[in-house]
Order: sequence, then C-alpha cells, then structure tokens
Amino acid sequence: MDQNQQISVPVKDIALILEPLIRRVVRQELAIIVDKHPDVFILDPEMPIYHDMKKLKNKKLQNKIELFSDKEVWNE
Repeated sequence: MDQNQQISVPVKDIALILEPLIRRVVRQELAIIVDKHPDVFILDPEMPIYHDMKKLKNKKLQNKIELFSDKEVWNE
C-alpha cells in the first residue's frame, strides 16, 4: 500500500470533520487544568477562550443560544 496516499476533502467539510476533534481536545485540556488546580481556575482576559466564554454567557443571558448536553455533543 502506498503510504503517501492522499485523500481529498471539500473545504466546507473540513470544519465538520475538525470541530468534534477540537472540542474533545479542549475539553480534555480544560479537565487537566481543573484537576491540577482545583481551587483556582481563572481565564486570563487576554486569552481568546475568555472572550468566547464571555460572548456565550451574554448570549445565554439574552436567551439567544441553546446549550447541548454532553450526549448530544460527544455522542456519549
């Protein structure tokens, strides 16, 4: 079998493929941080995730988003 075989994926499908993987990695990394520092979990305001979380909080307060369960997100 040729080890240099390439697979073509349409650009629009890349996000659909990568999003679940990225979400899982972020979830795992956050779990590690919380385990290592159970008393303190602070997001620095300079971190991109801080801004994302702030936007999500504001949208949630305005009832403009719906959060999914772990089962829906991770198929677990």
